[in-house]
Order: sequence, then structure tokens, then C-alpha cells
Amino acid sequence: MIKMTKIYLYLLVPIMFFIEGCSENEPPVKDRWYTPLQISNGASVFKKHCASCHGDEAQGLISDWRQPLSDGSYPPPPLNGNAHAWHHPLSVLKRTIQNGGIPLGGKMPPFNDKLNDEEIKSSIVFFQNKWNDKIYNAWIERGGLK
Repeated sequence: MIKMTKIYLYLLVPIMFFIEGCSENEPPVKDRWYTPLQISNGASVFKKHCASCHGDEAQGLISDWRQPLSDGSYPPPPLNGNAHAWHHPLSVLKRTIQNGGIPLGGKMPPFNDKLNDEEIKSSIVFFQNKWNDKIYNAWIERGGLK
């Protein structure tokens, strides 16, 4: 009976973990506002819609993102915590993705007709997950969840 119970547990625990990991009630990542499932979903959205300009890991593709391009616009900044994205609250990050970066001097097109609210949120989750704790906590202290 004991051996059967051990075998049962070895089979059941991974199944329960998988089911719980897919739940909408999934607990957030430690000390963050988002869940592992949102990170996973965000990776797909980011790869499809954002990575060509911001890099696969949100690292940016141009070393000096603060220097205007020859046409006067600014290149896409890194979003991994090495640029200014962490200075903006969640509401501004969402609005920038929805409306694009043209009003801010960039070339990013609006995504309000391509991404729904959940996809926009998950793309933000993806790059915020690249932020170290110091950057993330500074974002929170600045009112990041507004």
C-alpha cells in the first residue's frame, strides 16, 4: 500500500501543478503584481509584436536610444529596466502601447487595433519580469501600479 501511495503521489503532484499553473487564480510571482502565466503569455505577444524593435529580451537594439535618428525621431528604447520605461506607471505604459510612440517623438505604431487589453498587459508583464528587484521596487515606489 505504501509503494502504491508513493507512485500515486509522483503521478498526481505534477498533474495538480499543471492544472493549478493554468488557473486564473494562480498566485503572483513573489513580490510582483503578475503571475507566471501572464509572463508566458506576454512572451508570445512580445515576440510577435514587439521584439523586432525592442529585442527578443526587451534589451533594445540600438546602444544609444537617447540619440535621435537622422529623421529626428528616437529609436525604440530597451524595456528591460536599462532605459526609462520603469519611470512610467502601468497606465502610461498601457496608453503608450495603445496609442503608439509617435506623439512622444518615436515611431512605434499604435497597437489598440491589434492587441486587446489582456495582451497589452501581458506584454508589459513580459518586459517588467526582466527588471531587477531594485528597478521594480523603484517603479512601485513611484506609483507604478496607477
